[in-house]
Amino acid sequence: MPLSPRVYTWLCGCFAALGSILFGYDLGVISSILPGKPFLAQMGPDASTQNPTSQGFIVSLLVLGALFGSVPAGLLGDYLGRRRAIMGSTVVFMVGGISQTAAQNLATLMVGRFLAGFGIGMLATLAPIYQSEIAHPSIRGKLITLTQFLLGIGAFVASWIGYGAFFWQDQRQWRVPFGIQIVPAVPLFLFILFFPESPRWLASKGRQEEALSNLARLHAHGNIDDPFVVAELEDINAALKREAEIGQVSWGELFFVPSNFRRLALGFVLQFSVQMTGVSAIQYYSPQIFSAIGFQAHQTLLVQSINSVIALIGEACCVLFVDALGRRKPLIWANLLDTIWFIVATAIMANYPNISGQVAAGWIFILMTWAFNFCFSAAIGPLSWAYPAEIFNTRTRAKGTSLTSMSAWVSNFMIAEVTPIAFKNVQWRYMMVFAICSFTNAVTMWAFYPETAGRRLEEMDELFETTPAFVAFHKEATKIMKGREAEEALTQGVLRHEMSIRRDEYSPEKDHSQHIDTMA
Repeated sequence: MPLSPRVYTWLCGCFAALGSILFGYDLGVISSILPGKPFLAQMGPDASTQNPTSQGFIVSLLVLGALFGSVPAGLLGDYLGRRRAIMGSTVVFMVGGISQTAAQNLATLMVGRFLAGFGIGMLATLAPIYQSEIAHPSIRGKLITLTQFLLGIGAFVASWIGYGAFFWQDQRQWRVPFGIQIVPAVPLFLFILFFPESPRWLASKGRQEEALSNLARLHAHGNIDDPFVVAELEDINAALKREAEIGQVSWGELFFVPSNFRRLALGFVLQFSVQMTGVSAIQYYSPQIFSAIGFQAHQTLLVQSINSVIALIGEACCVLFVDALGRRKPLIWANLLDTIWFIVATAIMANYPNISGQVAAGWIFILMTWAFNFCFSAAIGPLSWAYPAEIFNTRTRAKGTSLTSMSAWVSNFMIAEVTPIAFKNVQWRYMMVFAICSFTNAVTMWAFYPETAGRRLEEMDELFETTPAFVAFHKEATKIMKGREAEEALTQGVLRHEMSIRRDEYSPEKDHSQHIDTMA
């Protein structure tokens, strides 16, 4: 029995998201490697907590590389196609992974971390684009949030491998964990070209027959006469025609066309806000955080390993329920709950500088970090990648998501650099920053973020052109749409008829050409 189209599409998106395993693994493994005596013996005192600035730079080089990798990702994705750009990204990552594994000194390790980060930055930008462009509206959320789920798998594997390798007292303690990160990149490199290219990218390049064939392959068992496939291609071409009337695509239109700048700002703020929840501070520097209240390094790594299981459960919940619950409400509630967890954890750190002997307080602190991680993994992390990938049109999607991804890496780099210094100087007070930011995140999501669940990608222009910036009390902007209803309506031709009427009565972004002319 052949796979249903939705299952096949889901599997294609799942394979493309293998790059997220690399990201999650590399993020998670460094916290178990840094305290290891064999690693410190090889790399010298600059890699130890005695030099927090240097140690912070070792950690943050990965995200610095990702910051630089996110920019060419959009350009290569538009020029080469989504699949070939993903393939090139894996090559860069593998070179970085090999350099880290074989490093004989700190300089080589740093170069390897930068290159691995460069590849991760490209993959983290390209995979959600590819997933959003191949998905049915009814499963788009499930598909894109796979990015965070597989990131969680990478972190899960890293935490347990790091915990096991920590007890080795030779070079294996850090070379084996670094080497394992290369493994998932190999099948991604070898097999990505066997999967269908994005139909929307093909259509944007005028390759109509290939676009139709790939839509049929993804959504109708290869039947190019399927009504949904035919209607979907017409829908895509209608959107591309409207976009073509604006003129040549440019970076400038993301900043000077109001609805595009609105989307860019929302995506940028969302991805920056993720790091201001404190997730990376906990992930990178958990040994320092837990040692500050009396935990030993091996105990901390065990707690973090259990934490990675909890993260996977949260991410699985997101994948299962995201299309029913939407994007707005999970983001709002998860940030509010994380505010509470951080306040409790900070209070414990403030009142129990050394938690040894305080069993109840110790367990409450651990439970708060686990509760934080569940809420983050069930909404904030996955949706920070899903939302930007679905709000742009085909014309600006690759460039827009490249820029929004940059904010994730900038904030990640900042947290990785600042955290060891902050813990050394202000200790538990630093944690209050994340409690405050989580609360402001929730207010921002409530006030300014329209709901995108269930809407066709070709609807996003109208959503952001016709709804106000402040959407908290706007019913249409905050409504969760039913994806299957949109698919059925498209199949029956209802939406095509409505689109033709709408085009007669309403010309989207009439000021686009004026803005572009002004820029020129």
